[in-house]
Amino acid sequence: MNYRQWMATSALLAGLITGAGALAAAPGPTDPTQDRLMVSAGFLNGHPDLRFRLLGLEKHKAGDREGAFRFFQYASQYADKPSQAMVAEMLWNGTGTAQDRALAYAWMDLAAERGYEGFVELRERYWSQLDPAQRERAIAEGQALYARYGDAAAKPRIAAVLRRERKGTTGSRTGAVGSLRIVVMGPAGPEEIDGSKFYDERYWNPAKYQAWHDSVWMKPRIATVDVGNVQQVKPLDKASRIPEVAPVPNLPEPDAGTEMPTLEPATDKP
Repeated sequence: MNYRQWMATSALLAGLITGAGALAAAPGPTDPTQDRLMVSAGFLNGHPDLRFRLLGLEKHKAGDREGAFRFFQYASQYADKPSQAMVAEMLWNGTGTAQDRALAYAWMDLAAERGYEGFVELRERYWSQLDPAQRERAIAEGQALYARYGDAAAKPRIAAVLRRERKGTTGSRTGAVGSLRIVVMGPAGPEEIDGSKFYDERYWNPAKYQAWHDSVWMKPRIATVDVGNVQQVKPLDKASRIPEVAPVPNLPEPDAGTEMPTLEPATDKP
C-alpha cells in the first residue's frame, strides 16, 4: 500500500473509531459495545451490524485483511454504512481483495446513500478518478449492490433481527423490561444488568436504532486526503448516480460461526 492509500484508509478507520467514541459521548445511553456486561449478556447477537463491523475492525488491526473484508461485507448486509465504506476503500486500494475501482465506487455510493457527508466526499473523490469505461461499469455494478445492500433491502433485514432477538430473549412472561434483571457471569461471579438499560428503545426499536446511527455518521470526522495534505471540500450533491432498483430482501444470514469481538477492557483514562 502506498502513502496515499495508507492515508486514505487511515482517515476512514479514524472516522470509524471517532464514530464509536461519539456514540459513547452522546447524551442518553452510552455505547453498548463498550459495556462488557452488555456484550456478555448477548447484546451483539441481536445486532449483527455492530458485531460484524467490530470483527472487521479487529481483523484489520491484526493484519488479517481478507478476514476484515469478509466481515465488513457481512455487516453491510445489515445496513451498516461504515462497513460499506470500508468495503469500498479496501476495493479501491486492493487491500484484502483484488483492486477494482469501478466496484469500489459502487460500494462508496452505497455507503453515501443516506447523505453521510464523509462518505459523500469519498464517493466524489473516487468518481473524479474513474475513466468513462469505469464509470459506466460502476453504475451497472451499483444497481446489483443496491438491490442486495441498499436501505430498501437492508433496513428491513436488520429490523427483523432486532425484533426477533428482543422477543426471543425477554419472552412473554417478563412483563415490563424495567423489572427484568439479566444475570451474566463476570470475573468475580454473577453480575446483573438492569433490563431498562439492556432493552433501551434506542437499541431495539428499528427506527430509533437507525436514528441513533444517523446522529453519529451524518457528519463524521473523515478527511479528504491528497498525498498527505488534508483538505476540506465544498458542499457536494448528496444524490446517488445509480438508478433506483427493486430490493432483494431475503438473503441467507452470514455463516460466521460463534466468533465474537475481543473487546478491550474499558478504562477511565483519557
